[in-house]
Amino acid sequence: MKELGLGLFLLGLLSLILPLFGLKHMLLTWIDQWGANAAWAIRGGVTLIGLGLYLAFRNKD
Repeated sequence: MKELGLGLFLLGLLSLILPLFGLKHMLLTWIDQWGANAAWAIRGGVTLIGLGLYLAFRNKD
């Protein structure tokens, strides 16, 4: 679960940073169809869920 959390966190972080530079990732363009506010909420949610999973399972081996 730690790896899944880290992957979601990095994907979410990347999806938050790319639009600031005017770039779009073709796998994430479907998010923009629901409007700007919903797109930012989804990006932020994925980032927070990934961070939460990573922090919750970081010490479990």
